[in-house]
Amino acid sequence: MAKRIPANGVAKTHNLPPNLGIDDRETRSETEMAGTIFRRRGIRACRPWIRASNLSQPRLHLTLTKALARTHHVMQFTTLLALCGLAGAASLQRVANFGANPANVKMFVYVPDRLAANPAIVVAVHHCQGTASSFYGSTPYARLADQKGFVVVYPESPYQGTCFDVSSRKTLTHDGGGDSNSIANMVKYAIAQYKADAKRVHLVGASSGAMMANVMAATYPELFQTVIAHSGVPAGCFMSASGQVNGWNSSCANGQVRPSQAVWTKMARDMYPGYSGARPRMMIMHGGTDTTLHWNNYEEALKQWRGVLGVADSATRTLQNSPESGYTTTFYGGDGQLTAKVKGVWNPKYGHNIPIIGGDDMAFMGL
Repeated sequence: MAKRIPANGVAKTHNLPPNLGIDDRETRSETEMAGTIFRRRGIRACRPWIRASNLSQPRLHLTLTKALARTHHVMQFTTLLALCGLAGAASLQRVANFGANPANVKMFVYVPDRLAANPAIVVAVHHCQGTASSFYGSTPYARLADQKGFVVVYPESPYQGTCFDVSSRKTLTHDGGGDSNSIANMVKYAIAQYKADAKRVHLVGASSGAMMANVMAATYPELFQTVIAHSGVPAGCFMSASGQVNGWNSSCANGQVRPSQAVWTKMARDMYPGYSGARPRMMIMHGGTDTTLHWNNYEEALKQWRGVLGVADSATRTLQNSPESGYTTTFYGGDGQLTAKVKGVWNPKYGHNIPIIGGDDMAFMGL
């Protein structure tokens, strides 16, 4: 039976879920709305509310817990889930053994309850100071997986500060024993474990994750159909002359590394010497006031991938106010989401934390 909250507003709670990286402010309006419904209609009204809410699992769990607590229903979280029809619902899971893991990168997966036959895979790579759990909770990919039936793989950095290594020779070399090697093995595991379609594997990252996205496109081009980098730098831009693992490169971060296209192209191709197979289509997104990873890196990344993929520097098509008002989308080597080999998305008003637009990512992936 639910425990009544005493007059001082304090009650013991048991086994409630962690925040999962979601800011309380993000769920405040949702909590108030849900609480009003539950007070008026009773606790089991949570089921129709859940169906209408369209929230990701971590955000749903947090909002639901807080809303029920406000209506004097504080209980075992497993009981709460059962009452609301969420028992056994999909959640983020750690995969401890996925094969060789030379860099000790952790693997987490989200497998939706309604997994498609031969599903696609989306690898979602977090930013510095982030975790697999926080990226799962703060980005739309788990919710989109629920809708579309694909598997989401969330790597987690092993380093203090949780940036990914994009500087060492190990990570910048195919099968070199760095972070990129560990993440590639996660992909291979997921393809086998979930009987996934190896021709529908995609990778997306933000900030440090975007830097790793570009590195993965260069070191393991055979694994991915598309790669999307939100606020990153070109592959190899952070390269350390001494081979330092997880090093910082101020010149690159400040947008001062601007070599010729030929240099960028060679840098990416040298990460997998002798490879001549298919390479992923690339989407680069950046904000025009970004000073964390300077906006110059947007043009440098586009320059690099146009060179690697052999497409002209002149745009095939440019769309204003796309995918949303204030953005400009530019296609190279094709004129649409599924045909362009390189796509740029630019908003001059945003800084480093330019929002992820899940629908646009899905359109480029073809999901």
